[in-house]
Amino acid sequence: MAVKPIRLFGDPVLRTPAEPVKDFDKELRQLVKDLTDTMIDAPGAGLAAPQLGVGLRVFTYYVDDRLGHLVNPSLDLSEETETDDEGCLSIPGLAFPTPRAVRAVAKGFNMHGEPITLEGTHLLARCVQHETDHLDGVLFVDRMDPEQRKAAMKAIREAEWFGETAPVVKESPHRTFGKAI
Repeated sequence: MAVKPIRLFGDPVLRTPAEPVKDFDKELRQLVKDLTDTMIDAPGAGLAAPQLGVGLRVFTYYVDDRLGHLVNPSLDLSEETETDDEGCLSIPGLAFPTPRAVRAVAKGFNMHGEPITLEGTHLLARCVQHETDHLDGVLFVDRMDPEQRKAAMKAIREAEWFGETAPVVKESPHRTFGKAI
């Protein structure tokens, strides 16, 4: 089992857009395994590579007994939206009402470079949008209206884990394409 520490709110890697994956190699397969093991151990519905300190466009998901991953995702979202509680492994123990598209179609690749399409509604669509946001350096609190975001930020600042020292960053075994993260 390759469970890794999850980066918490305030870590700059969570606000840095991730680079597209170019090499579908052994290191990428190990990253997907690390993401999957960490997500299941947490437990969570999804986990993006930046949450482990790796600036690559990869995420895993586990929703409604569907376990998978997506590399270099692009999204097509429905215009219909819904607001529901949403949480994040990088903002542990807190959840807030967050608007999202009801339906999402995500296109990308698996860890072997084969094209895949992932379609989902409600929770799966929310998860795909949330994890893709991580790859763009966006957190779910950024999606809230200003009043709700203010209340969420207050709760984050009052959280027991807030302000904890970020983990010591070691050189990643995964290619970062010249980006220091």
